[in-house]
Amino acid sequence: MTNCAIVGINWGDEGKGRMVDLLTEEYDVVVRYQGGGNAGHTVVNEKGKFALHLLPSGIFRDGVMNILGNGTALDPENLLIEMNDVRSKGVELSPENIRISERASLLMPWHRIRDGAEEARLADRMYGSTQQGIAPFYSDKTAKKTILAGELFYPEELKEHLKELLTYENLILGGVYGHESFSWEALEEWLEKYCEPLKSYICDTGKLLEEAMKDGKNVLFEAQLGALKDLDFGICPYTTSSNTLAAYAPIGSGVPSVRIDKTVGVVKAYSTCVGEGPFVSEMFGQEADTLRETGEEYGAKTGRSRRVGALDLVATRYGVRMQAATEIAFTKLDILSYMEKIPVCVRYRVKGAETDDFPFPVLLEGAEPVIEYVPGWNCDISSVRKWEDLPKEARDYVEMTERAIGVPITYISVGAGRDELIRR
Repeated sequence: MTNCAIVGINWGDEGKGRMVDLLTEEYDVVVRYQGGGNAGHTVVNEKGKFALHLLPSGIFRDGVMNILGNGTALDPENLLIEMNDVRSKGVELSPENIRISERASLLMPWHRIRDGAEEARLADRMYGSTQQGIAPFYSDKTAKKTILAGELFYPEELKEHLKELLTYENLILGGVYGHESFSWEALEEWLEKYCEPLKSYICDTGKLLEEAMKDGKNVLFEAQLGALKDLDFGICPYTTSSNTLAAYAPIGSGVPSVRIDKTVGVVKAYSTCVGEGPFVSEMFGQEADTLRETGEEYGAKTGRSRRVGALDLVATRYGVRMQAATEIAFTKLDILSYMEKIPVCVRYRVKGAETDDFPFPVLLEGAEPVIEYVPGWNCDISSVRKWEDLPKEARDYVEMTERAIGVPITYISVGAGRDELIRR
């Protein structure tokens, strides 16, 4: 039995979905253990191209059980829409291959309203939220103002609980944001339309996982976003509202006693970031436009342009430490093939002094990148499948990164497809 976590090392958008899709050939269960529908995992395989938001990326493998754990922000509306979209493209979904934790809290319609209203209130100080309701959801969860998925099976108790929450939420909507109240009739309609169809998928997934592990099943834990967006250890306050680290996987999956055997950290061969906040190695102008277009760097959830930059060894080394990564998947190496020389952020300059360490959040806004250039390879590498067949300059780039972060790079992707990869 092996328990493996696949996590982002940087700001998210590193290519975790394509790695989960690839590695599920070796696993029996895939668990999403945190986050919600505010980010996307892009997967390309023989079934087509998919942008998953809540569904675990193991749904494309026959015989694999996929679980939405108790740590996720369970958005019934977006989940049902996503399930129907995936089904329309020929992917089979049923309680035989996807289950939802009865202890997952529901993201309610008012969470999206509050999210958008708060970003509008902040104006030019906004956090860059995707406005999917994630921050208000996790805020309410911490305040014990949410509904558990399992409550859907107890209609009388659910009704009383929802009436209490509706009063509370309308106080916030009206008193803080001047928004019209959410009606009980609209809530009943939402429950019937989006929650009832999901009830057959809800169960005690903690027990299901424990039984799978007793039977020697291999379990893959799939994270959303990356270490630098972690609520506690990321670039506060420009983070997500959950813990994106591998250490949270057992808790967010409902099996807190489980040990993670290995952690595959995913790193992009250059840096990208969606949303606001400090991004030290960021590129601008034509240099950034060319990299963005070549890499098709647009958010899978929102479609908005990703900020792009040089590979940031300072941030990557920090992310590796936070995730306790045991190996690295290096993605999108092929995108850099057009560059004659490749910029790399090797250190930061903070208050006039150079440092190899990732600074405390309040120092990041004033940090400057120390950039060095390494030779490019100037040829198409998308058809390469063996390490020794890569151009020397490409191998040098990988080995330079490996030395800087102190963890072996075992996978190198040279394309979006499942087989467009080098195992090292």
